[in-house]
Amino acid sequence: MTSATTKSVYWEGVRAGAPFVIVVVPFSLLFGVAATDAGLTLGQAMGFSVLVIAGASQFAALQMMVDQAGIALVLLAALAVNLRMAMYSAALVPALGQAPLWQRACVAYLLFDQTYLASVKAYEERPAMGVRARIAYFFGVATPITPIWCGMTAVGVLVGATIPPAMALDFALPITFLAMVAPMLRTLAHVAAAFTSVVVALALSGLPSGFGLLIAAACAMVVGVLVEDRT
Repeated sequence: MTSATTKSVYWEGVRAGAPFVIVVVPFSLLFGVAATDAGLTLGQAMGFSVLVIAGASQFAALQMMVDQAGIALVLLAALAVNLRMAMYSAALVPALGQAPLWQRACVAYLLFDQTYLASVKAYEERPAMGVRARIAYFFGVATPITPIWCGMTAVGVLVGATIPPAMALDFALPITFLAMVAPMLRTLAHVAAAFTSVVVALALSGLPSGFGLLIAAACAMVVGVLVEDRT
């Protein structure tokens, strides 16, 4: 594959990733605001976003930190929310497993819902795409999303204190989660897992330090696997 072809595929990925910015901007802005409210400094909030790049797990960990949970529970909550990345990684092995180690390491760092969904869709539609093209496409999808996520987190931290409470910016959080989760409910297993997580999380909402979230996530994964296996 020529460099011109690789560059063309890369820009295809950029165009595929660009629409996700509509969701990433308010989500990352809100995380910056929430981090400020939780007492994090600019450096701490940016470390969160730059090192993790996983909105759902960042919010889960931040909430447990606000609840003064122990470090072990904070890490477990973030891990439970982000366990789907392990499944994403396994699903990408047939497509990207032959890439050089440094490229696979970069893919692991940039692996989140948007890069996975857009890339897998392209790989399925174009099975003849070579490994270099697949890597280029993946990096293309990540290009408009990653800097926006980090940059808007910084903006949220810097302007968070100036946003009046009447704006109720926190209302954007459940809306953003719904916008991200709804398109992922494509099969009966997905729906069953989501329903299980909602029911168990509500039933265990009284447990301290968000521990019910961990149990709900585990139950949802078990139900999802069982339903997927049967169907």
